[in-house]
Amino acid sequence: MFTYDKEKIKETFKKDIFPVLTERIRNAINKINNNGYVEIEEIRLRTNKPLMVYKNNEGYFVDEFGNLRKDNGLIVYQEEISKIYLLMCDYSLYSMEEDIKQGFLTIKGGHRVGIVGKVVSEAGKIKTIKNISSLNIRIAKEVKGCALELVKNIYFDGVKHTLIVSPPGCGKTTILRDIVRLLSNGVDQINLKGKKVAVVDERSEIACCYMGIPQKDVGIRTDVLDSCPKADGLMMLVRSMSPDVIAVDEIGGIKDADAIMDAINTGVKIISTAHGRDFDEILKRSGIRKLLENNCIDIIVFLSNRHGPGTVENIMRIN
Repeated sequence: MFTYDKEKIKETFKKDIFPVLTERIRNAINKINNNGYVEIEEIRLRTNKPLMVYKNNEGYFVDEFGNLRKDNGLIVYQEEISKIYLLMCDYSLYSMEEDIKQGFLTIKGGHRVGIVGKVVSEAGKIKTIKNISSLNIRIAKEVKGCALELVKNIYFDGVKHTLIVSPPGCGKTTILRDIVRLLSNGVDQINLKGKKVAVVDERSEIACCYMGIPQKDVGIRTDVLDSCPKADGLMMLVRSMSPDVIAVDEIGGIKDADAIMDAINTGVKIISTAHGRDFDEILKRSGIRKLLENNCIDIIVFLSNRHGPGTVENIMRIN
């Protein structure tokens, strides 16, 4: 279970989140009782629908007085979404076009914003998204030390190929980020020296890069390849950065598995995550099944939200 630094999160909202919101929406969220906004995981803005926030995987409507409700709330207008979208892009849609065509933006502080609207295609490929109708602001929260006990438990005799599994919202990316930081810096408690770590951050969620620079602490020996497809990025990093460890998020397909196997054959250790609730569920993923069949996963860590995000339910040692 994670323990968040509330003062740090309050500062994050003031520096990163509130400046890109319109005054009416910002004021409503700021009025949530007892600085309750620090617990927010997502802010959902939909055209002509009530403002919503998600806390502990549960959604609430927010009214103009900051009350959290199960029905009704402050209506978000199209002009507000348009203004917020431009603020997030720093009034330069062109500079964000590569992210936009993938359906998200990364704003200052490393917070990821999902975008929905009219998709414009050209020659069968997505060119951009316009007429934005919905925005989903996912608050990137850093929890340093949350993976220390896990790292001491599974890497006391060296780093191993590791898969972290959980349903959405249970902390697997937060755990992965802290594992990267710990391996990069070294862990004195188990005499683990700092490793050269590389991250293929396809969705900008691990290091939370903004303008190519990690906004979260991923360690002093870590290199990040941001917004790069995993299958391409794995071998790019092997060839260019000679890492000891590579971390990737949300694997599952055969293409991911083939790239991971190629990297492992060079001597690199792979730490990855995947969506799933249990072993039977992840076996349905063709890529993960192939990795298991080829002895490319040594340890599987299963997380849940039972006692809050980051609850370790089970550690399965495969090899």
